[in-house]
Amino acid sequence: MAHHLFERYQKEVVATIMKDFGLGNLMQVPRIEKIVVNVGVGEAIDNAKALDAAVEDVMTITGQKPIVTKARKSIATYKLREGLSIGVKVTLRGERMWSFFDRLINVALPRTRDFRGVSPNSFDGRGNYTLGIGEQLIFPEIDYDKIDKIRGFELTIVNTAPNDEQGRRLLELLGMPFGRGDLYG
Repeated sequence: MAHHLFERYQKEVVATIMKDFGLGNLMQVPRIEKIVVNVGVGEAIDNAKALDAAVEDVMTITGQKPIVTKARKSIATYKLREGLSIGVKVTLRGERMWSFFDRLINVALPRTRDFRGVSPNSFDGRGNYTLGIGEQLIFPEIDYDKIDKIRGFELTIVNTAPNDEQGRRLLELLGMPFGRGDLYG
């Protein structure tokens, strides 16, 4: 069964984008390919349990088991050795991706303190959007009493848009709560 957001994409978003950008065929319409959730766990250097806790948090939020990311090179200043586990990452596609995106925009973000929308400027030039989340607690699935610490993470919405303008329109039509651009410098 297709997620209702995906159905909305097919029924409304595609036609609107084709019209807005004068696109001649369906294949040109941008679509979300995947959402990558990334948590840097710097304190894992001194505390291995922090990594397990981050894995647990990401699994609870996304419904998918993350992979552990390792340091690619050693940096002495940070006591960092190559191969050391320093973060967790999960790549969501299909049904899980749509379900996560839905909960992000309709449940989690609105629970952010003093929420005024997300920055419309955080695109990478190729339509992909990266968003920093200050704390995992905005997801109601996370139980305050079970977490080891407040932990932020980053997520990137990867899509097939050729530029930021189309990428922004795609996310906007799907319900991404963008704030005013001038609030974000």
